[in-house]
Amino acid sequence: MATPTVTSRPTPEHIFNTLCAFQQTAALKAGIDLDIFTAIADGANTSVLIAAKSGAAERGVRILCDYLTIQGFLTKEAERYALTQESALFLNRHSPACLGSMSGFLGSPWHKKNFDALTEAVRKGGTANAIGDNTQPNDDVWVKFARSMAPLTIRPAEFIAGLTGAADGKPCKVLDIAAGHGMYGITVAKQNPHAQIVALDWPGVLQVAQENAKKFSVADRYTTLPGSAFEAEFGAGYDFVLLTNIFHHFDESTCEKLMRRVHAALKPGGKAITLEFVPNEDRVTPPTSAAFSLVMLAGTDSGDAYTFSQYEKMFGNAGFVKITQYAVPDSPQQLLLSQK
Repeated sequence: MATPTVTSRPTPEHIFNTLCAFQQTAALKAGIDLDIFTAIADGANTSVLIAAKSGAAERGVRILCDYLTIQGFLTKEAERYALTQESALFLNRHSPACLGSMSGFLGSPWHKKNFDALTEAVRKGGTANAIGDNTQPNDDVWVKFARSMAPLTIRPAEFIAGLTGAADGKPCKVLDIAAGHGMYGITVAKQNPHAQIVALDWPGVLQVAQENAKKFSVADRYTTLPGSAFEAEFGAGYDFVLLTNIFHHFDESTCEKLMRRVHAALKPGGKAITLEFVPNEDRVTPPTSAAFSLVMLAGTDSGDAYTFSQYEKMFGNAGFVKITQYAVPDSPQQLLLSQK
């Protein structure tokens, strides 16, 4: 007699949890804002102690910490809370790998506003909000980005520095386009004492990059070039041009236009290094890279997460002869090395 097949019945739980997912964002941001993870790392492991440390109400702290436990950011035994390995590494302010500042950008009203209007963006095929043209300056967004997102760059920046041969210490000239916080070029300069960095971005954003260059003692080899990546005079003779998280803001023809300018700025044999979310050709894997297309639909006029074949075509049309893709360790992003 055959064993009957057991099938699980569909439930609305996944739908319910997805419609309520904004609560997870708010809870994690509150935990970061109140420095709860650092308080627990410092030994405040009950709601009473955490409340005293954070200056919040005990009832509020208890309910929030229970929710953060349910979501996997804390553990709880009896009435005592503890950090998970992930939270200890990435959410404890004492950790050099702390990513808490990212909530300032990823949890910002601007970011949320884009997704609140997602239905209209889908109908339109581009952002439903007023500012979707990222060829124009927008200090309210990009200065906040520069001040919030630098911690996420540590591993990609080290990987990029490795591709430039920074450890060899050979003299090189690097153009960092859309430098933001500046950490990609700064990391190259930290590892190579003979690297000269030129950082390009809007003036307000470059102030953040200059602060970081001073902080990491490379300011004497770090110059700035304020203006648009599509209009500023780059100069020439660069060994490397860094293009980190810029192409996804624009349509393919605009990306190709920028890459032609990059090609002209490089010396013969020079290389462009692109860091991006690059989905597979199916456009649904890997999940983080593939899902980034929706971020661009919500927030830009025509940006996207492009596949490797799309980059090959754009960069090939711009004159590059060889494009190689790398997986970046401990990062959801991919890296493209393009040779002139």
